[in-house]
Amino acid sequence: MSSLTPSQTIGPFFRVLVPERGTLVMATPEALGTRITVTGQVLDGSGAGVPDALLEVWQANAGGDWSHLDDSSGSIQAETFWGFGRISTDAEGRFTFETVKPGSVPGPDNEVQAPHLVVGVFARGLLTRLVTRIYFSDEAANVEDPILRRVPVVRRPTLIAEHRDERYHLDIVLQGERETVFFDV
Repeated sequence: MSSLTPSQTIGPFFRVLVPERGTLVMATPEALGTRITVTGQVLDGSGAGVPDALLEVWQANAGGDWSHLDDSSGSIQAETFWGFGRISTDAEGRFTFETVKPGSVPGPDNEVQAPHLVVGVFARGLLTRLVTRIYFSDEAANVEDPILRRVPVVRRPTLIAEHRDERYHLDIVLQGERETVFFDV
């Protein structure tokens, strides 16, 4: 009787998939909305930066519209705003991306969600991608967000990027005491 093949982790081959390093730009200067820069670091359980992790970022535009193939409204401005991007972390696990601040979008039961980014995380040692969100510390709508309200109050800071020095900053911690909230999707 043959034995089963053991499971394997994904990667590390992100450098091949996304060879460019540096800043990911998801919107041109002509895109409607407030330009923002988001920085952070992907950290392991001991606080060390995770090199060669890959982040996938999805977001609505400033008007709260998602970019998708079935959108015929013309509200997305496909030439200036893409709503999706991938970025690899550097040797210290850092990432930077520039975009426009997303608008509010409908959520469960048509409750309005606070502006946020959806982030998929791939890294060596992970069997599947992790999915999290990035909210913004200066958004009053965070209090009423139906998804954020489901997260225990003590864990919410792991999802909220602090506005500092004209940028938003949030570290993504893969495990341990300060582990980022990840969602089952």
